[in-house]
Amino acid sequence: MKRTLEIKVTPRFEKSFSKLPVNIQVLAVKRKKLFANNPKSQVLKAHKLKGKLEGLWSLSVNFSHRILFEFVDEKTVLFHDIGDHDIYK
Repeated sequence: MKRTLEIKVTPRFEKSFSKLPVNIQVLAVKRKKLFANNPKSQVLKAHKLKGKLEGLWSLSVNFSHRILFEFVDEKTVLFHDIGDHDIYK
């Protein structure tokens, strides 16, 4: 049986998510479900970050929006922030 990742979110993620347009929120929820069930999906373009964000990962919601996250352990992921490329700053 395939295991689903548990996804937790930070208060910062919740705040950023609430400010997004509804269409981006809907897409982000779909990406979250896809990620929980198949974190290696090519659609997500998940990758490790370098530099000051080393230790974090990014996945694509769409062409301009990303989710910053980290693997807490093999079953749990923590979403830190969501938004356009400014979240990398």
